[in-house]
Amino acid sequence: MSSGLYRSANAGSGQGGLDPEGATLISTDPAAVDQAGRADQADRADRAGATNAPNSDEGGSAASNSAIMALGSLVSRGTGFLRTLVLAAALGGSLVGNAYTTAQIFPGMVYEFLLGGILTSVLVPVLVRRRRADPDRGQAYAQRLLSLAVLALGVATLMAMAAAPLLALVYASDQTTDEFRRLVTVLSYLMLPMIFFTGLSALVSALLNTRGHFAAPMWAPILNNLVVIATLGAYIAIFGAQVVGPGQMTAGRIVLLGGGTLLGVVVQAAGLLPALRKVGFRWRWRFDFRALGLAELGRLGIWMFCYVAVSQLGLVVVFNLLNRAGDADEAGPMIYNNVFLLLMTAHGIIAVSVITALMPRMSGAAADGRYADMAADLSRGTRTVTAVLAPIAVCYAVLATPISFSLFRYGAYSTEAASATSVVLFAAAVALVPFAVSQLFTFAFYALPDTRTPALINIPVVALRVAVQVALFIALSVQFAAAGLMIGNAVSYLVAAGVSAWLLRRRVGRIGLGAIALTFGKVAVAAGGAAVAGLLVVTVLPGTDTPSRLMALVQLAAGGAAVGLTYLGLAVALRIHEVAELLAMVRGRLRR
Repeated sequence: MSSGLYRSANAGSGQGGLDPEGATLISTDPAAVDQAGRADQADRADRAGATNAPNSDEGGSAASNSAIMALGSLVSRGTGFLRTLVLAAALGGSLVGNAYTTAQIFPGMVYEFLLGGILTSVLVPVLVRRRRADPDRGQAYAQRLLSLAVLALGVATLMAMAAAPLLALVYASDQTTDEFRRLVTVLSYLMLPMIFFTGLSALVSALLNTRGHFAAPMWAPILNNLVVIATLGAYIAIFGAQVVGPGQMTAGRIVLLGGGTLLGVVVQAAGLLPALRKVGFRWRWRFDFRALGLAELGRLGIWMFCYVAVSQLGLVVVFNLLNRAGDADEAGPMIYNNVFLLLMTAHGIIAVSVITALMPRMSGAAADGRYADMAADLSRGTRTVTAVLAPIAVCYAVLATPISFSLFRYGAYSTEAASATSVVLFAAAVALVPFAVSQLFTFAFYALPDTRTPALINIPVVALRVAVQVALFIALSVQFAAAGLMIGNAVSYLVAAGVSAWLLRRRVGRIGLGAIALTFGKVAVAAGGAAVAGLLVVTVLPGTDTPSRLMALVQLAAGGAAVGLTYLGLAVALRIHEVAELLAMVRGRLRR
């Protein structure tokens, strides 16, 4: 139910698709899908390895796999964030940056339609079953699947490249200039081959995960990030970090940007291939596709495809509105994307960790019919996510200006772009907690397992989101258009969470709405007090609405400390158990 733009070049690290750890683009689902799924896969792979083969190549223990994933995720998110900062410095937040961001949506869009969430929700479980049930441990089945996927991805890539001008018309507003659309189209020709390598990377990652190998899929996106960072560094060194118009983008600039972005995904996919041989998988073309059980795969994947399709339609509207605003030199796709990255960073560190821990537990409880245990885990997860993310949301709102100026105000990213970023970040702060809670509820359905209900919920949710976004776009000035889109996101996440909670209650019983509401109330009081403290500190400190980088860092450090300490003090005084448990865990680890 996400409406974010930020995607990762890691086809295997974001819910069967791309994850906000590495590259750039659209997310119809959060990055949490794959990380939660991988924890479950690691557990199942360990059990399969223990029971099926004494000398199995399934990999290490769940603890070691989790450690590898945690370390890889940390480094990947760090390099991914650095990639975004360098991109902002190289291209700025105006039309060229918007064109680059828009062009990158096309590979993600086609990939999502072909695989996307279907990979995690359908193909990975099937590969796991075949791995455990077939006499050859799923080798022939995986070869057939990879053969079919390579052919399908190749055809889809060629068709998408032929349709690049049409895609530019669909996602770039009619109000944008011919030069802007031409730049989007030319960049698309260079980037659309990412479809093939992204899909290949996703499938190879899935094969490795089902064989208990988690290191390569988690670390390969870092190669992608490093290649793109080097590309952008070369762009700055050769052409300088300055704002240019679409008409000033020479062939050399375009080839370096588009080609370097494509090269990052190629290197990522290539980096996974040696690991396939390490786990004993041998490539062989197989064309007996009927043995794949395509009818069964279609039945299982139709609802996830519906989910993806509806979300993509919503993104068409978002991109058109953003490009209309960006054409007026206000916040467009690039700035919106940078802000969504900040949301996904907090969500990935906090909410994904909670979902990763709870997903195997909820899946096991659902499989055993222990719905009371599943409801208890869901309630605990909701309260924990809310209590921990609330102070981050307060920081995003209260410290929007120093955050934007200290992180993004470099090179071609102008003072005006940084100011526009702060407005969007202020609005986006209200979406952080609803987004995380709605995603937790979505994965509760997947644990049941049920992909149909989230897909059906997504239809009215996206319709509501689009209606609110269009209404706010019309009502607000172009200066606040992107902020209005973020508010539309927040409204849709709230509705999605409410509807999901109501339907889950009918499936698993009472989920402790009273305890959740009590925690929400306490968190709101603590967050309100923290917001007041942060505002007072920022107001007292010298600086204007356009602070220098040094002053922005001072405001960020002092304001962040005020928000964090005030929130912790009030949380302890109000006896917010989730915060107390977190503090106890931290103290325990420090003692050890």
